[in-house]
Amino acid sequence: MVASCSSSPRGFGALLALLAAGAALSGCASMSETIAPAFADPAKYELYDCKQLEGERKALAKRTDDLRGLMDKAETGTGGAVVSELAYRNDYVAVRGQAQLAEDAWRRNRCRETPPEAPPPAAPLSPAPTAKPAPKSVKAAR
Repeated sequence: MVASCSSSPRGFGALLALLAAGAALSGCASMSETIAPAFADPAKYELYDCKQLEGERKALAKRTDDLRGLMDKAETGTGGAVVSELAYRNDYVAVRGQAQLAEDAWRRNRCRETPPEAPPPAAPLSPAPTAKPAPKSVKAAR
């Protein structure tokens, strides 16, 4: 027996509700950029020095990229927009808020990126040790 949408009004209603929720939540995406700092503690980075802020900024950028990737991946599936919004949006907004506050502290402290460390110079190759002749055994003359 094959079920169709017309034979299941309950399933059709659920589909419509899911689509409506997705449309309603997608409007939150543009709004989240303006309210992101509301999800983070504004005093969190006040006592951080530049070295701490540099590490925090890198970690937050990586976490933001990871969450964005998860959201993009979730959106490829059925009902993906809803899953993406429900599963990842709050974390994404919170991390973006933290990143914005860390950037503000970075600018306020007039921090600068640490240049990447140059690899240590290669040790010069030393010539191969020369073989020493084996000591001659002294035979007692008889």
